[in-house]
Amino acid sequence: MGSRKRESALARKIANQDVVKALHNDCPSSPRKMRLVADIIRGVEVDKALAILKFSKKEASNKLEKVLLSAMANWQVKNEGADIEEAGLIVKEIHVDSARQLKRLRPAPQGRGYRIRKRSNHITLILGTKDNK
Repeated sequence: MGSRKRESALARKIANQDVVKALHNDCPSSPRKMRLVADIIRGVEVDKALAILKFSKKEASNKLEKVLLSAMANWQVKNEGADIEEAGLIVKEIHVDSARQLKRLRPAPQGRGYRIRKRSNHITLILGTKDNK
């Protein structure tokens, strides 16, 4: 590895010290329903987002809460000895993308079949600190 490449890799590592990612692939829920809950916590502080997800009545909030807790655990591993309350973490980005669909047939009148599409999604959650720029 050349010196310029090493220096840029080190600079990227330092810049991404406060940015942490958590993924959940093939979550068995409709992306449309998951996005309703994801839009609520986008840009919110971590403690407040956990409270919102904990007391939400939507089923998707349980799965998003697990992803958020996983991202917080990833941040703890990356920043050993640092306190998560003092870090001022926010939900910087959250993406809900559609994943594979299970296609089934349901019997319908007169010998026909209606198609049932069981949807799933991919969740990407990125935690970061507030930018004071």
